[in-house]
Amino acid sequence: MAVRFLSVTRRFHIDLCRLTPSAVNRSVVGLFSTAAEHRSAGDDCRGDDGDDDHSHSVTHVRTLEIRARKLEEQVHDLTERYKRALADSDNVRRRTQKFVEDAKLFGIQSFCRDIVEVADLLEKVEERDGVQQLTQYLAHIQGRLQVIFTKHGLEKMSPVGSAYDPYQHEIDCHTPAEGVEPGTIAVVKQDGYILHGRTIRHALVAIAVKTQEQ
Repeated sequence: MAVRFLSVTRRFHIDLCRLTPSAVNRSVVGLFSTAAEHRSAGDDCRGDDGDDDHSHSVTHVRTLEIRARKLEEQVHDLTERYKRALADSDNVRRRTQKFVEDAKLFGIQSFCRDIVEVADLLEKVEERDGVQQLTQYLAHIQGRLQVIFTKHGLEKMSPVGSAYDPYQHEIDCHTPAEGVEPGTIAVVKQDGYILHGRTIRHALVAIAVKTQEQ
């Protein structure tokens, strides 16, 4: 305790030699009272700092909770959007598949409607008397067929005199070149057809070749 007293006197610059015994007692009491007050004030300051730290921690936790709720709402919103996008995509896929299936089934509907007219004409062939009438009527049917073919992009090949093309022609035989260049198509045994520029049936042809006389 004496050490503490001496340290306090040094701290507050007190000359002990000039003090009377009673003054020393009063000084000691006053010094210890002042030290106690300083200690109490320091404790109070530390208590205030502790309250500030606690308040800061609570505020930080509440901020994190608010952010967490916002993130949960965003995740929920994105999940719902994703589900709706999947549903829309599935609907589009099913509609497209149905469209493709309908196109396969009914894509030739217009062609069939036109070709039925030719079938009606063929049923009336028996009503024609005489070879001349029958020939004219068959020519009429053939002309009607060609009109329908042209309407739907179907074209009959006319390869006589042209060069052989493996993408359009199929060689059936060779024949002497009479009136055509050797190596070209001399005779068409079966007509070939092209649909919108694509060969759907090769023409069966005979190729002209040189004979020994030639």
